[in-house]
Amino acid sequence: MIYTKTGDKGYTSLANGKRVSKCTGLLEAYGTVDELNAQMGMLRCKVQALQMVSLDADLEWIQNKLFNLGASLACAPGEWITREDVLHIETLIDQMEVELPCLRGFVLPSGDEAMCQAHICRTIARRLERNMLKVRQKKNEDSVWGQECIFVNRLSDFLFVVAKKIAKNNGFEMIFWKK
Repeated sequence: MIYTKTGDKGYTSLANGKRVSKCTGLLEAYGTVDELNAQMGMLRCKVQALQMVSLDADLEWIQNKLFNLGASLACAPGEWITREDVLHIETLIDQMEVELPCLRGFVLPSGDEAMCQAHICRTIARRLERNMLKVRQKKNEDSVWGQECIFVNRLSDFLFVVAKKIAKNNGFEMIFWKK
């Protein structure tokens, strides 16, 4: 049965069995992971339609890492996201950046649906990072989710580069903010 009725009064159970309010910062953070992962699925659909097979594989890897991140938030910090994961996403960024033009200004999210979807994912990743940092600050523990926070920070950079890559591959011009 999909419904348990245990959350009807605004509380839910963490993976360790602890009951917490659904309004806590921790729930906001891992709910945002879930939202980001769903939006990443939509980005993958658009990337698949563009036949960008390698990028789709990278996005699938990230979706799996987002499940790890959710587990880290729901259970306890641990080896869910590693330094190697951070280095891997940095490598993905560097590999894409080599073939892309350097930008000199702020870009308006636009282009085709795939580019816009990458920007939606990017902004959700930024919100996720803020949510995680609020919880970490409240716990007053800089060590909590160290690699996870770095990974999410790099993920938003990665998604910006994905939008640039989609633009280049499909002949879209990046539109810059005009003051």
